[in-house]
Amino acid sequence: MHDSQPNNEGDAELQTLQTLLDLMHEHDLDRLKVKVGDAVYEMVRREGAPPSTPATTATRANDAPAPRAAANVKKIVAPLTGVFYRSSSPDAEAFVLEGQRVESGTVVCILEAMKLFNEIQSDYAGTVVRIVPENGELVSQGAELLWIEP
Repeated sequence: MHDSQPNNEGDAELQTLQTLLDLMHEHDLDRLKVKVGDAVYEMVRREGAPPSTPATTATRANDAPAPRAAANVKKIVAPLTGVFYRSSSPDAEAFVLEGQRVESGTVVCILEAMKLFNEIQSDYAGTVVRIVPENGELVSQGAELLWIEP
């Protein structure tokens, strides 16, 4: 039986799915997983390359032991879920490079969420010892972005 009353919750969910789909197409992503409140949305592109190809690549990358931060390293984490960018545009220089000294308040990257570009600043002064995500990678809120050594 079809409900003739508008379903605001269903409409909001459809809008969220459409936004995520637009984000996937805009950044040519093969996979996207996002948690919104209690709901988890996972979208996988089935066209083109076989779905096992990205998983195989990710598995190989995860076989290598993860680098460990020294005790004095400060970590800049993502304040929101978004796409990580090292520069303001594809042809611009990166905000920071590994080995570069930064001061508190220095813009170190941009996170794009819902077509808004959010500048992420360092809360620490020191040397960038590691940039964790790849340029254009989707990162979750709380994910490590950069390691700063005082």
